[in-house]
Amino acid sequence: MVLQSRVKRRRLAGVLVACAAAMATGFGLSGAALAANTSPAEVGVTADTILIGQSAALTGPTAALGKQMNAGARLYFDAINQQGGVFGRRIELQALDDGYEPDEAIKNTKKLIEESRVFALFGYVGTPTSQAAVPLANQARVPFFAPLSGAQSLREPRSRYVFHVRAGYDEETLAIVRQIRTTGLKRVAVVYNDDAYGKSGLDGVEHAIKALPADSGVQLVSRANVVRNTVEIGDAMQETMKAKPDAVVLVSAYRTVGAFVKEALRRGYTGQFYNVSFVGTQALAREVGPQGSGVIISQVMPHPGNATLPVVREYLRMLQAAGRQNDFDYASIEGFIAAKAFVEGLRRTGRDLTREKFVTTLEGMRNVDLGGFIVQFGPDNHVGSRFVEMTIINSRGVVIR
Repeated sequence: MVLQSRVKRRRLAGVLVACAAAMATGFGLSGAALAANTSPAEVGVTADTILIGQSAALTGPTAALGKQMNAGARLYFDAINQQGGVFGRRIELQALDDGYEPDEAIKNTKKLIEESRVFALFGYVGTPTSQAAVPLANQARVPFFAPLSGAQSLREPRSRYVFHVRAGYDEETLAIVRQIRTTGLKRVAVVYNDDAYGKSGLDGVEHAIKALPADSGVQLVSRANVVRNTVEIGDAMQETMKAKPDAVVLVSAYRTVGAFVKEALRRGYTGQFYNVSFVGTQALAREVGPQGSGVIISQVMPHPGNATLPVVREYLRMLQAAGRQNDFDYASIEGFIAAKAFVEGLRRTGRDLTREKFVTTLEGMRNVDLGGFIVQFGPDNHVGSRFVEMTIINSRGVVIR
């Protein structure tokens, strides 16, 4: 009798499962979907996690930029996770090293999309690497958020899936050229990476000079390229110094720029040096030290030590809580602000998180105050900020506004 009772119960259970499966089929659900009907179906999203991926230089000559961008983002994500995440989901950031090389960035992006199956790509560092990754993101319809690059080639033509938190190199070089004109300098030379980043900066300088009044007297007297990730600057130095420029605009990373500045000074050059933000400000200041007194860098983020802004106070407070109060850095605060903008997008999207809903939500983020740093997107505008200001390295090798 006991055995018969058990058999009946098993048959009843089987009937209930079959009925459930039939009902699921009737509603267009698979058995697997039925089993997971309490969890989101979106790639990279589970009931308690959101997985995002980053490719950046974590080793090599530009590693300071990648490490700091990653560290600033993790600082904010960790704080959000400690508060319970976004709708109960912790944000997991998987970072892969590309050494600032496009081929490696392609490999990493394929791995993040196809193997790790991330929800979004976040905080890529550099123009050539981001430029290599964006077609893959577009093809897979994966959001590509806040690359550390100001290249116009990543902004135009606009992609539905690519969003920028920072201003572009066009805005930075325009501010540089305007300051050159204001200070009465006339002869401008550009030293630039022979890659997508360098050429984007060169284009920006050329366009900015052409936009000046005809009687400004500012002219581009020299263009010299350097190989990415190198300190071999001899040929570029020779060509630049021969043109006798009043100002040299450098569109490269901190090691190359540091080598150029020190050698130019050794040769007796007394003109003005300008750099765009991607140079790696604190890393450059360490490279040149007090020798770099007077070197100017345009910035697209607030000064990471400017505690008058709420977002910077928040950043410095979290650094201190993590025991890293001396680690403030421009690339780090860019990662922090990018992470804050990303989380704001997640919150506004709501509990039912999908890539398409997230993108649509971002396009509706107007005049969002992240603490004194305003971000604004729209269907026809995926560049969140136009903020640019100038900083300078002082005689103590410290970067000041």
